[in-house]
Order: sequence, then C-alpha cells, then structure tokens
Amino acid sequence: MTLIAIEWDDTAGRGGRGAVRLLDQTQLPGTTAYRSIDTTSDLVVAIAELAVRGAPALGVAGALGVVLAMDEGAHEGWDDTRVQAAIDRVRHARPTAVNLAWGVDQVRALVPQGRDVVLEAARRVATDDEAANRELSRLGADWLLSRIDRARLRVLTHCNTGSLATSAWGTALGVIRELHARDRLELVYADETRPLLQGSRLTAFELAADGIPHWVQADGAAASTILRGLVDLAVVGADRIAANGDAANKIGTLGVALACHDAGIPFMVAAPWSTVDLSMADGSGIEIEERSGEEVTVLAGVRLAPEVSPGFNPAFDVTPARLVDAVATERGVAEPRRGIDLNSLS
Repeated sequence: MTLIAIEWDDTAGRGGRGAVRLLDQTQLPGTTAYRSIDTTSDLVVAIAELAVRGAPALGVAGALGVVLAMDEGAHEGWDDTRVQAAIDRVRHARPTAVNLAWGVDQVRALVPQGRDVVLEAARRVATDDEAANRELSRLGADWLLSRIDRARLRVLTHCNTGSLATSAWGTALGVIRELHARDRLELVYADETRPLLQGSRLTAFELAADGIPHWVQADGAAASTILRGLVDLAVVGADRIAANGDAANKIGTLGVALACHDAGIPFMVAAPWSTVDLSMADGSGIEIEERSGEEVTVLAGVRLAPEVSPGFNPAFDVTPARLVDAVATERGVAEPRRGIDLNSLS
C-alpha cells in the first residue's frame, strides 16, 4: 500500500503557487480526506490537531512550512521579519518531536536563494526520509534476525510508525514490513494507543491494507502479552532520541520497554538519524508535550469521566537507555543497554 501523508501540490494554493497536501489522519480509518494548506497558520493548526503527525512526517511539514511562509509573505507583502516569525511558529508547533524543528532548519538558510531553491530542498527532505526508512528497516530486521532463533517472529508495536507517520514506508512499521517481505513475520500485536487511538485507527489500517496478520489490543494488555511469552520482541518509533539512547515516544512506550526488560526480549527503537539529538546527552531535558485533558475524558463527543474530573494527558514518555536494546537508524544499529550509544554512529 502506498500512502502519502504529506506532499507538495503544485496545482493548489492562492495564485496557483502551490500548497501542502495532507492526508487528514484525524478522519481515518472511516474517511479518507485531504487538507490543502496554503498558510502557515493553517499548517500550525493541522500539526496541533494531529492531521499530520509522526516525527519524520513532521520533518517534511517543517521544511514545506518554510515554503508556505515565503509564498504567504509574497502574497501579503510581508517583510523578512514577519516571514521569519511565521517560520518560527511552524518550527515550534510541537515541542517534543525534534524532526519538526530539524525540517525547518534543513531549508531555512536557503531562503535568501529564493523560493524555488527552498521548495526543491524541502522535497529532498521527503525523498531522503523514505530512503532512510528503508535502510534502517533493513538494518533493524538484520539485527533482530541475528539474535532471535525463531522462523517467524511475533512482534508488538506501540503507536503508528508507518507511511502515515513518515514520507513513505515507515520506521518501526518499516521494520515489520521488512520482516514480512522476507517471510519472517508471524503476527503483530498493535497497541490501540490511547487516548487518540493511533494504533487501532492508523497502524491497524496500514497492516490490514498490507495483508499483515495482526491483533489490536488495549494498551493495558501489552505487559501481559509480553510476559505470557506471546511476543518475541517489541519495536517502536521515536520523536527524539538523546545521545545516550534515551528515547521519547508516544505515552505508554515506557511500560512496553519495562515489560520487555523483565521478559528478556529485545526492545528496539527504529527512527531515522534526523530524530537523533546529539545535543542532548540524555533524555532529562526532553520537553514532554501536554495536550488537552479532554482527549482523555471525552471520546467521539461522549464524556467518559465526571465533569469535575480533569484529564492528565502527557503525549509522550521517555524510555531510559538502560531499557533500550537497539536503536536502528540508517547509519547503523546502536545498542544503548550495552553502552554502545548514538555517538558511535555519528
């Protein structure tokens, strides 16, 4: 299945200058709908609403957001200060995922060279991401198969890390796809991923489309599934990885890692090098985004908790390096739990 979460559409936008075309992930799996975004304000809203999400896809959004700011500035007669302020709003739309700021920074310095140069560079961010995803998936699968003596592997994953979260192919789900392509995959347990159900809505959608056998399970079932011996490994994505291998990912990931550690099975983080933040020695400085409590207390317009009960809604947690057996990137596989950190790949 080929899903394009985000791309540039040359035929849309004000004055035919083009627009960002997003697959609106808030409406999946029931409705396949697209948003055409031609202002930075609308892009920031789409990012905040998770119409586009997933660290690598946010990197592409950041790069294309610079093009939007330049086009918007030309249309509205903005000076450079206002264009740069619009770029900053895109860059800071979500704090935890390093890829958003990274994507902006990949092209921002090219602004003086003109809009077409920036657009070409932004498109390269997307194509480079797909290549990185495919390579890290190959390396991650190699690492797993060299360490697990089983004909076909049973895998647990948390949140969505496929084509919907990237420019194409996927990270953790890319590793799963690679195992499936080699006929080395038996079954996937996809955590539902509360509160916004990225696992049941998005990961299951991708697995079903690819014909990959899978179960959707409640997040609270993950530790039991692992300790009952029903899975051979867990593989997840990341939104930011510190130099020592501490990894920020969707809330609930830490519990999966703890269960894997107790069960003695591999816990792998799969992410492109753009997700690695070597400026952070460890994960203690990673800002954890806190989203609206209503995402926890309200589901499809129906309140699940008393009106007086607020929701606590951290969007991410940080898994310490001592629980991370492998970090698969396109540069190679680090092994933080053994003291082989990300600096070994830089």
